[in-house]
Amino acid sequence: MTMPLTTDRLVIRDWSEEDAEAAYAIYGSSDVTHWLTPAMDRVADEAAMRSVLQAWQEAQPNLIPPRGRWAVERKSDGKLIGGLAIRLLPPYQEDLELSWQLHPDEWGNGYATEAARALAEWAFRQDDCDELFAVARPSNSRAIATAQRIGMQWVGETTKYYELRLQVYRIRQSDVL
Repeated sequence: MTMPLTTDRLVIRDWSEEDAEAAYAIYGSSDVTHWLTPAMDRVADEAAMRSVLQAWQEAQPNLIPPRGRWAVERKSDGKLIGGLAIRLLPPYQEDLELSWQLHPDEWGNGYATEAARALAEWAFRQDDCDELFAVARPSNSRAIATAQRIGMQWVGETTKYYELRLQVYRIRQSDVL
């Protein structure tokens, strides 16, 4: 993304190293990482988070849009509250996954839906993106509800991705644009 993407309440922007403390509050929380796919241990400390952010920043220019990772910032106070990603799903690297992660204190405010919907709309304006998928563990009712609020339709359940039993949701370009 060359410019930040904005919604009524949010700014979706590239990550920076200065985000390490706020990002650690998200990705260092077992309440967040417990649900991530692939299964991920929580980031151990702020220094490790800084290394993760550096890796994301280095990878970003080499990713073909709409792939990437972005920070989600609240407009009203500039607080970093979450992250978004669009990446290829394993094992075949064909399907694009839309994912979202928010600080637990921000759950229930509609931020994930607002940010992910805006990113999906942006993604569908890029070349060669006609559908996005979201995957969620069957017991992750929050992620499932968010996928549905974004406008994603349930496709089924599979063990194809990440070798986990997951619910699969899809949204197509024609659903959004």
